[in-house]
Amino acid sequence: MNDLSFRFFRRVFLCIVLPAVCALCAACSAWAAPVLMISIDGLKPEYVTHADEHGLKVPTLRRFLTEGTYADGVQAVLPTVTYPDHTTLITGVWPIRHGILNNPLFDPERKFSGAWYWYASSIKVPTLWDAAHAAGIRTASVSWPVSVNATSVDWLIPEYWRSLSPAGGGNPQDRELMAAISRPDGALAEMEKRLGPYMMGNETTLEGDATRTRFSLDILRREKPGFMTIHLSSLDEAEHLTGPFSEESDKTLEAIDGMVKELMDAALGNDPQTRVVIVSDHGFVKVDHLFNLYIPFLQAGLIETGKDAYSGAATVTAWKAEPWPASGLAAIVLHDPADAKTKEQVRTLLDRLAADPANGIARILDADEVKRDGGFPDAAFVLAMKPGYAIGTALSGALVTDHSPVKGTHGYLPSFPEMHSSFFMMGEGVAKGRDLGTIDMRQIAPTVAGVLGVSLTEAKQPALRIMP
Repeated sequence: MNDLSFRFFRRVFLCIVLPAVCALCAACSAWAAPVLMISIDGLKPEYVTHADEHGLKVPTLRRFLTEGTYADGVQAVLPTVTYPDHTTLITGVWPIRHGILNNPLFDPERKFSGAWYWYASSIKVPTLWDAAHAAGIRTASVSWPVSVNATSVDWLIPEYWRSLSPAGGGNPQDRELMAAISRPDGALAEMEKRLGPYMMGNETTLEGDATRTRFSLDILRREKPGFMTIHLSSLDEAEHLTGPFSEESDKTLEAIDGMVKELMDAALGNDPQTRVVIVSDHGFVKVDHLFNLYIPFLQAGLIETGKDAYSGAATVTAWKAEPWPASGLAAIVLHDPADAKTKEQVRTLLDRLAADPANGIARILDADEVKRDGGFPDAAFVLAMKPGYAIGTALSGALVTDHSPVKGTHGYLPSFPEMHSSFFMMGEGVAKGRDLGTIDMRQIAPTVAGVLGVSLTEAKQPALRIMP
């Protein structure tokens, strides 16, 4: 290279390339900020965006409407239940890719004692915890679904229980279990000396959320994580028991609003640059009817049952095809996916059931449609209910009952507006008063990754437009 060429390229580098690189580095630095991500399970966006219409006093959450960026609704994933949705929130991909397909595992022979997808090792793609930890960012999580043994979380209290019900913790020894699966080793026991006892497994009450908040505040103040996820679940419980926008549900959210303020104040006290993200996993609808899908499968000989020799409880002794319920819908799984005769028998049965309007069936999706929508890769069909109808699990009695033990539920097709979940973000550098309209849940994780200054290689949806 002669002297003239050298001077030319040097000038190009100094005048064009170097300023561009510096600008890029400055932008990255500006967005490498701590993130506090709080999930309020079952939070419909209208609780905040239409708070006045419902007489709700939620001043902290309402701040996000004027001081931050928010969505009118978030289209969740198939099915719209807690564990698949929460995993999409931290991975940016559909269940068919991240592997968390429902709340409970598929257990056609009733051998798993009601086990759910508790373990982070079941997640097949990188999470925000993984990306942050790999970048040297201190991570923490309290009661986030699918977090047991999440090795990239430095301070971890996972969500777990041993009872048949997520809200059924009552064995004092389960506090020892929670200490054993939390990290660092011995940390939960030391926290309990300062704060009092943690939960016996899982509590979905307002008192349980108060405990989660107390322990989260301790982690925030002492450990100052750069990325923390927290799951508050009492609103979901209230909505199941009393319905969305009931007096009980509204009072529960008003109490949660105070917890959110405490958590925000602690995170911003650590670092004023912190961005606070409020999300939820699904919407909610009132339920009036249960459709007991197992009954016609039993009558058609697709499921055979017997009695347990010790307890006398009904057990499944053989099955050709069986529902995998998710509240507002059910996947239908064949014992032998290549059994064309059984598949045709199931299709005929489902068509007959759907033809009766009293059964409350909205749609039947075939396997290709289910995969296209990102759910249940092994399902032959998905039977989707209309809002107001939910899948029951009775093995005998009426096909449709007008008395549901729950007053509200979710799990319906994500295309139903009633299933829209929430997204709110606030902090320095976040646009104020920006309404994003309806967004795809898969956009949230890459947006948070951008704020942290990390990337999620498997998340392909574009980040949200949150900068001014």
